[in-house]
Amino acid sequence: MASSMMPNQSSGSGGFLPHMLGPQTHHSMHSHTSHHAAQSQALGQVPHLSHTATLQTGVGGQAQASQYEIREVWAGNLEEEMTHMRELVQHYNYVAMDTEFPGVVARPIGSFRSTADYHYQTLRCNVDLLKIIQLGLTFSDSEGGFPPLCCTWQFNFRFNLNEDMYAQDSIDLLTRSGIEFKKNEDYGIDVNEFAELLMTSGIVLNSHIKWISFHSGYDFGYLLKLLTCTPLPAEESDFFELVRLYFPCVYDIKYLMKSCKNLKGGLNDLADGLEIQRIGPQHQAGSDSLLTSATFFKMRKMFFENQLDDQKYMGILYGLTSSYAQDPPRPGALPNGDKADKKDATPSSATPPPS
Repeated sequence: MASSMMPNQSSGSGGFLPHMLGPQTHHSMHSHTSHHAAQSQALGQVPHLSHTATLQTGVGGQAQASQYEIREVWAGNLEEEMTHMRELVQHYNYVAMDTEFPGVVARPIGSFRSTADYHYQTLRCNVDLLKIIQLGLTFSDSEGGFPPLCCTWQFNFRFNLNEDMYAQDSIDLLTRSGIEFKKNEDYGIDVNEFAELLMTSGIVLNSHIKWISFHSGYDFGYLLKLLTCTPLPAEESDFFELVRLYFPCVYDIKYLMKSCKNLKGGLNDLADGLEIQRIGPQHQAGSDSLLTSATFFKMRKMFFENQLDDQKYMGILYGLTSSYAQDPPRPGALPNGDKADKKDATPSSATPPPS
């Protein structure tokens, strides 16, 4: 596939070097339009598939077999499903989150203060260039209990392989995982409409909500871009100020693993080691968020006696140096980050700068 070279942009003290690019759009991704709503009506019923299976989990990590659904959300049922989530969040305030995005297409160039600064600048320039494809949200209560019938929503965003930028290997992986990009093109959610609904959902800007994630710097980067409709901050410290504002309470399982003997690898390896059953396909955001939720509560029970020290573990994203858990951030709290171990098979998001 021919590469589309982007204009040089500032990235910390350097620019960035695009590579592995797919076709790109030349209009702003934040322009608001009603075209898609009319298109959805003209096309008729939107896809409304779901994955339903028995998950062996329950309150306090105790085995409990129940039926749970991963509900697909498209433009046509977005408002209805956001209404359901607003009703849930008062009682199910632990929200596990995962995203799918079109890979890594650029590396920052120039000089950097540290390897960690290089990793943030890599995250920043790629999130600024690319569009989110899927978001998965799974709701549970403080003991890991899921709401009845449906606990997971998978939001499918508008994405056009003929217009938007992507890394081909990432698109190939997502296609093998079952994502049908023609549906995203025809029925996908407009990010601006979603952002407006998310801002008033009670899920963000709320210290009552506990966010659960796995190696989630990119995940929160895409959500912040969506919520603010602006590029990510040039400085990592400013990025974490935004994280603290929109997501006051965050746990990153990948960071928690550092305190757990013999736990290593990506999310899938971790869940397999903890004997947690996956529902739905790997490398889709709904399934990954549901697995993230179940894994968090199993880990908390087995390794932390169901009690986490928020001063030690809250607000730290694995692979980045800044945090808002305490001031100043603990030096060396987060080592070299690599997105490959988040998805187990996705391309690495960042490599250290030349020494």
